[in-house]
Amino acid sequence: MRSCMTLHTLLMSAAAALLPVFLSHAGPCTTEIDRMQVEVDAIIEAVAAAGPTARESTAAMLRHQPTPGSIAAAEEEIGDGPKMEEAVAALAKAREADAANDKSACEQALAAARRAISP
Repeated sequence: MRSCMTLHTLLMSAAAALLPVFLSHAGPCTTEIDRMQVEVDAIIEAVAAAGPTARESTAAMLRHQPTPGSIAAAEEEIGDGPKMEEAVAALAKAREADAANDKSACEQALAAARRAISP
C-alpha cells in the first residue's frame, strides 16, 4: 500500500514539474484543437452508444483499448453517424500544423473536422 502511495506521489510530482514545459510548447491553435477533440469524442461516443452493434474486432479480442480513431472507423464501417474517421484524421493534421506553428493549416484542418461532424 505504501509503495502505491509513493508511486502516486512520484507521478503527481513529475506531472506537476512537466506541466509548464507542455504549456510553453502550445501552438497557435492548441486550445481550439482541444475543444474540437472534446466535441468529436462526445459525438463518437453518442453515435456508438445509440447505433447498432458490430462484431468484436481482433484488436478487442486481444484486449487492446479502443481509440477515438478505431471507434470512428468501426462506426463508419457499419454506416453509423457522420464521417468520424475524417474528423479524427483532420484533428491529427491540425495537431501537426499546430506543432509546426502553422496557424493557417491548423485552422483549415479544424474546419475540415467541423465539416466532417456536421449533419
